[in-house]
Amino acid sequence: MRRFRVTHPYHPLFQQEFELVSYRQDWGEDRVWFQDQLGRLHSLPTSWTDAGAVDPFVALAAGRSLFRVADLIELARQIDRWKSVEAERTVKENMS
Repeated sequence: MRRFRVTHPYHPLFQQEFELVSYRQDWGEDRVWFQDQLGRLHSLPTSWTDAGAVDPFVALAAGRSLFRVADLIELARQIDRWKSVEAERTVKENMS
């Protein structure tokens, strides 16, 4: 059976190796599916593992950049969404 390693430096499973259960596209991206030590099924983006092709940005950055621009933009969008939800919650609490 094929194995893969988690390569995303900030993922809690970083450097751990798992047996590949399935490799398919879900939620608009390629993902690897695997079972944890308790037999629960999980998935990760293939780009966070050594199972897929090397990201050209990661190869060219050669460790000099910790983040891809696209990932930072997505992070900023997610933070804005969280702030919006929190602001909405605060307004509702103050109106009660």
